[in-house]
Amino acid sequence: MSSLSLKPLSIPTFISDNPNIKTFKFQRNIPPPCKSHCQTERGHQFDVGDAFFRSESATARDLGVLSAALYRNTTGRLRVLDAMCGCGIRSLRYLAEADADFVVANDANENTREIILGNLSRVASGSGEGKRWEVNHLPATRLLAECYLRKDYFDLIDVDSFGSGSSYLRVALDSVKLGGLLYITSTDGLSSGGHRPQQSLAAYGAYVRPLPYSNEIGLRMLIGGAVREASVLGYHVVPLFSYYSYHGPVFRVLLQVKRGKSLSSRYYSFISYCNRCGNTRAFSWNELGEISCPCSTNVKRSLVVSGPLWTGPLHNAPHLTEMMSLADQWGWFGDGEGKNLEKLLKQMIDESDPKLPVGYLNADEIASRAKLNLPPLSVIMNSLHKGGYAVSRSHIAPNAIKTDCPMVECVKIVKHLQQPAEMSSCH
Repeated sequence: MSSLSLKPLSIPTFISDNPNIKTFKFQRNIPPPCKSHCQTERGHQFDVGDAFFRSESATARDLGVLSAALYRNTTGRLRVLDAMCGCGIRSLRYLAEADADFVVANDANENTREIILGNLSRVASGSGEGKRWEVNHLPATRLLAECYLRKDYFDLIDVDSFGSGSSYLRVALDSVKLGGLLYITSTDGLSSGGHRPQQSLAAYGAYVRPLPYSNEIGLRMLIGGAVREASVLGYHVVPLFSYYSYHGPVFRVLLQVKRGKSLSSRYYSFISYCNRCGNTRAFSWNELGEISCPCSTNVKRSLVVSGPLWTGPLHNAPHLTEMMSLADQWGWFGDGEGKNLEKLLKQMIDESDPKLPVGYLNADEIASRAKLNLPPLSVIMNSLHKGGYAVSRSHIAPNAIKTDCPMVECVKIVKHLQQPAEMSSCH
């Protein structure tokens, strides 16, 4: 008879530097040391080790640090909880660049502890009331819940999660100070693309179907979920900026949490898209039985409806303007990386025009409906401006424009632009 060789049971260990958080330790196999992988970001050298890290997310970290610094300049304080810190570079930047008074760097993977400690050691940890940072290894929901129970509220909570991220919204809203900032994440591109409507309904309370501007829907779905959760608690949230990045994809939104439910539900409603004419409209709850499109009486065949979603502004223009000013003051503009950030912030400011509706017009769809090759987008935008329409480029899709001009009218304008070109080619 053969005998079985039993290996020691490995049980997850919860580790925390905070004495107020109970720490459970079990005998287990000692994890192998992390490998060293050095990186540099905004002048900070750090070690990635085996921790999860994306260099492509540097822009999202830039935006978070700028907003955190502005908050500290305004309020005179900044306590940050980095719920899923990875290797700790985001926490390091909040300390070194935003001058955070205190940062909790948390990551559930305790095997990264030495990496995080090594990276944060570039900033003196302090002690007592002057303590600058601590490292924890707890599930994010548990850490946030314990902070709420201790009434230990934070000015900025950064939840850089994987997947929908909706399960962290309620407990994060419980743990942030009123007037504070909540920086949330989703990487659920399948739900935003309308490929898993039951999943988006369960996660965000929104039934999402395929639309030609699915990546903008991803941002609106995420904000809408936060609006719903905040309303349950008697709060409302204001988007300061919404950022989409193609790698992942990654949807990141910075929200300011305020007391009191929003006085109006007009920005938490439904979106319709007409397959026949390409028109997009937002419908309020009171209009649910009246959803239609002027181009067709067969609503069932032509209209696609998703929601409820956030249908208000994706950004706050004054906040973005202050971010631009601070980035320029810090010398972040000028090099290749800086030019991309400057271009992004300018596009976001343009997108903040309150006249601009939900969605964007994709150049490929315009060309397909017009049945011709398009002139440069800048030429189309200039004609739209002359026609009295609001228009901007989209930071989400480089080959798209946001405008209050309906698709049908845009197609007419494009065809009109093409006529002089055809006449000149004949001569």
